[in-house]
Amino acid sequence: MRVLVLSDIHANFTALEAVLASVVTVDAVWCLGDLVGYGPDPNECIDRIRLLPNLTCLMGNHDAAVSGNKNIDKFNEEAEKSIQFTRKVITPQNLAYLKKLPEKVVTQMVTLTHGSPRNPVWEYLVEPFTAMMNFAYFNTQLAFVGHSHLPISFTIDPGGEKVYRVIIEGNQELKITSRAILNPGSIGQPRDHDPRASFGIFDPEESTWNIHRVEYDIEAVQKRIMSAGLPERQSQRLIDGW
Repeated sequence: MRVLVLSDIHANFTALEAVLASVVTVDAVWCLGDLVGYGPDPNECIDRIRLLPNLTCLMGNHDAAVSGNKNIDKFNEEAEKSIQFTRKVITPQNLAYLKKLPEKVVTQMVTLTHGSPRNPVWEYLVEPFTAMMNFAYFNTQLAFVGHSHLPISFTIDPGGEKVYRVIIEGNQELKITSRAILNPGSIGQPRDHDPRASFGIFDPEESTWNIHRVEYDIEAVQKRIMSAGLPERQSQRLIDGW
């Protein structure tokens, strides 16, 4: 079984299409939220994600803000502008889709959230201490999260006394041998200084987690960001992956 794990698409349709074109065969898709925000293509991204087979899709903080489930007080000025833009252009059908997205999905095997098991929409997992606290908030072997835009893994030792953090560079495979919190990185706005779109392939039968990076036409997205009247910073950051 192969599962495509996506997160933080952020209305970047060009990056999303490049990722999907690079994936040969998967049995399911887990999308960990933030389909919208920052980028110029919210409807195109939602429409494309909704067509994916065997899809499980979670609500991210930008999805929540756009759909009205959360206010935008926690966003900076530039993020607020992108939320306001998305609210203006999103179709009624796609708005209804965002509103129905769950904040957490738990199966026998995995826990899926956008932020963290403890705070599914808003909490960032970047440091080992915060990750350590979160291992108490899920009972499955694995949790998959997004939100930080970093392809990062946290594993905990058998005694539960220490958490190990790895930020995965480039294309890399991890063998999963313990409880772990795994993040596929961001498709639409990577923040690890690698501008290529980042996603993961999870194989529960082989207990492997593969991070993949894919190049896409960043300049085309930058032009659409500027044409949409979105903040220039959201265009500039794509080229350097920050």
